[in-house]
Amino acid sequence: MNALKHFIVGLFFIAALSSQAQTADEIIDTYFENTGGKENWNKLKGVEMIGVMKMQGLEIPFEQLMTKDGKQSTTIEFQGQRMIWAAYDGTTSWSRNQMTMEPEKSDSEATENMKNAAKDWPSPFLNYKEKGYTVELIGKETVDGTETFKVKITKTPLLINGQKQPNISHYYFDTENFVPIVVEEQITEGPMKGQSIKSSISDYQEVNGLYFPFSQSNQFQTMEFKEFKIDPEIAAEKFAFPEKK
Repeated sequence: MNALKHFIVGLFFIAALSSQAQTADEIIDTYFENTGGKENWNKLKGVEMIGVMKMQGLEIPFEQLMTKDGKQSTTIEFQGQRMIWAAYDGTTSWSRNQMTMEPEKSDSEATENMKNAAKDWPSPFLNYKEKGYTVELIGKETVDGTETFKVKITKTPLLINGQKQPNISHYYFDTENFVPIVVEEQITEGPMKGQSIKSSISDYQEVNGLYFPFSQSNQFQTMEFKEFKIDPEIAAEKFAFPEKK
């Protein structure tokens, strides 16, 4: 009798896990359906985002490029100068030194993290199983008066000081529209290591059949997007490290 009881309990436990995993997938599927469809997201080759970043009383115009093969670059206008601030060409990751403004290549660890992070575009949830990610529905939670589904996604581990560290994010999906309105991540290095940072995502607008959030903000900065260009033609030098002549 005890064996039968344990067997039945085990079946209920397995069923509960399956139901939860399926519910997480249903939330993700509905999210993509509501924002343009998985087929169209998979067809996306690249995007150019134009906007303004607000931080510490400054307003910095920027242009961000991202491609399906993982390349990305950020161009800013600062103190009358326009410059590529950071980029990744699929092999080399680099950014400008804040003091000298000179470009510097990232170390191998930062480059590997950038390579892995490139898989998150245009969404870490798109084909997440093929990326080796896992998702879990944590439950419902009210965020700023809005009921949400809290979904945990575990991605490729980060490399920090030669050690692999968990790479976990929590996305809060609005239960009405099934789009993320908050992303919660943990800071993994620096003076704020171990603390959580929450980013608010809002103002979803349609661009060529796909819906993008035109506003993203956290306690450090706000990014307001003015324009999204779908599948633009992008010159290779936008990503390349500027070698000294």
